[in-house]
Amino acid sequence: MTRFDLTGKKAIVTGAGRGIGKALAIGLAEAGAAVAVVARTEADLQEVVQEIQASGGAATPITADLTEAGAAEKVVAETLETLGGLHILVNNAGMNIRKKAHEVNEEEWDRVVDLNLKGAFFLSQAAGKVMCEQRYGRIVNIASVAGLVALRTGVAYGASKAGVIQMTRVLALEWSKFGVNVNAIAPWYFRTPLTEALLDDEAFLQEVLQRTPSGRIGDVEDLVGPAIFLASDAASYISGQTIAVDGGMSVYGF
Repeated sequence: MTRFDLTGKKAIVTGAGRGIGKALAIGLAEAGAAVAVVARTEADLQEVVQEIQASGGAATPITADLTEAGAAEKVVAETLETLGGLHILVNNAGMNIRKKAHEVNEEEWDRVVDLNLKGAFFLSQAAGKVMCEQRYGRIVNIASVAGLVALRTGVAYGASKAGVIQMTRVLALEWSKFGVNVNAIAPWYFRTPLTEALLDDEAFLQEVLQRTPSGRIGDVEDLVGPAIFLASDAASYISGQTIAVDGGMSVYGF
């Protein structure tokens, strides 16, 4: 089991103030990594930092808006300064605007794509420079099944997540020879602050469950194991892949 041990590794997790990002940050810390938790406001980060530290783990908060110029370099520089290294990057920060395609305006499209895809790329680029130079790194991109199959009311989100999946492949092609593995996780519906209102709609919930062979909504803890795996030496020969963590949804057929 030492292959899954992240002791001594330094990690960045974005969108770590709540939901999936919080669970992944805590999970990496429990596996032994020191974690830089990133969100737009420090208030969003205090609880996760305190929880990690209370369990004996190491965590430091970094505030950054990843859609702003220079944010990626700032996050990497602060991580190197406070943690003393960088081995793992989890690109989790993201958003969705749920509208029919003909209702989406340019500003809304840009907001979604700038965070979900552009922000993830430039943080990967900044981290990748460090990782390629040291000839070791693990990048885990949180994509979505919306990047694999078509879902309603999320054209900008789906396009951005499909972009994340293809970005994962290209970065893996370029960087694997430097010991930097790049992979992605594609979740289906998980109960988080962002999906809570949707899943509280019983009709919507039942429609989702009908398309989920496992018959349940995902729990954020279901994503921790795959993330630790891809961040660890147990996945040293895996790169450019997207793992759907979706209860079987993406293989659903009639």
